[in-house]
Amino acid sequence: MPLRTTYEVGGEGIPHAAGTCNVPLRTTYEVGGEGISYVAGTCNVPLRTTYDKIKRPPHKQVVRCKKNPEEVKMQKYDHYVAVDWSKNNMAIAKMTNHSDIPKVVDVQTDVEDLKVYLKQLKGSVILTVEESTPAQWLYTELNGLVSKMIVCDPYRNKLLNEGSKTDKIDAKKLVKLLKAQLLKEVYHSGEDFLKLRKLVRGYMAITKNGVRLKNQRAALWLSAGRIKEDIEIVERHEEFAIKQFDSIIASNENSRTAYEKEFKRLRNKNEVIKSVTTIPGIDVKGAVKMVALVVDARRFKNKSAWLSYCGLIKHEKISGGKSYGRRNPRYSRIAKSVFKTAAIACTRMDETSVFKRYYEELIKNKNYPEFNARHALARRIAIITLGVLKTGKPFEDRWNGVKNKSPQD
Repeated sequence: MPLRTTYEVGGEGIPHAAGTCNVPLRTTYEVGGEGISYVAGTCNVPLRTTYDKIKRPPHKQVVRCKKNPEEVKMQKYDHYVAVDWSKNNMAIAKMTNHSDIPKVVDVQTDVEDLKVYLKQLKGSVILTVEESTPAQWLYTELNGLVSKMIVCDPYRNKLLNEGSKTDKIDAKKLVKLLKAQLLKEVYHSGEDFLKLRKLVRGYMAITKNGVRLKNQRAALWLSAGRIKEDIEIVERHEEFAIKQFDSIIASNENSRTAYEKEFKRLRNKNEVIKSVTTIPGIDVKGAVKMVALVVDARRFKNKSAWLSYCGLIKHEKISGGKSYGRRNPRYSRIAKSVFKTAAIACTRMDETSVFKRYYEELIKNKNYPEFNARHALARRIAIITLGVLKTGKPFEDRWNGVKNKSPQD
């Protein structure tokens, strides 16, 4: 006689009539999207099968949150170490991931002893020192011994100015700021660009020394009431001093010439320096300065951070919905001088220069004052320079459809 079997599908009873089975059956049930085969023999008895879930449950959209870059930086380390380095002694403060009280020791300065101390720490170690003259040397010596090393900006560590001030107290406060992630890192690189930076520093020192000597020589003339140098010098001591100044200035100019020859040699070897020199207004000296200063252009998140670093924009002060004006950021004077000088040079070029036309368009069509137009032109040159430093490709004048070439000697 016929039988009645109930199949429960998704929790709902669905009546279904079935008879006895005298032939082999092969049935495929799709559960969760996967085919599962069952082979049965002849059935002479009624079957009752229960399916808990045949239908796929309603699809639920999974929302995946992207990691915040600030949260990615919040990595925990096993050891937090801060070193207050000086010529005669060094204070070392250490905290662990599970301790809130720093341990501080004050010992004689010795980088080898510091290396031994860092090597014996087990687990991940983060180390910090303040930016100073030996900071680059310490970064080169110690960076490979720890998981991460931060050379922090001392101008941001206002906590160190409160209360008593000793090396041990400074190290203790510094390690607390390190663990609380309140330090601002100063960019440091390896030894690849260290030689180039030393060359730039030497050239700038020679240039400043030459300007100082020429000013002192001119002051000597003015102090004797002589405006023009063609007037004969009567006093013997004045004549002697002028000759000494002329000798030192001539030697200084020879040193400057030697530096400039070295910069031209570097331009022929370095493709990035050669690409930067294709930007109108930037000569080989400015290109070498920017490459040595920036090292890696990708460390700037956007053009606003880059312009702030170059001192070409100001930060607005707003509190309670009210603006209190703007203030200058702490910027690189070298970068600002390079772009300001390049802007002035572009304003003196002919009409075929794209930057010259951009400058005149700001004045004629947008009624910019000349100083505002020059400042806008300096920002434009800075943004283009950032792109050239990131890509390493020469500047292309898209207005005229011409790819600029590096000036040859």
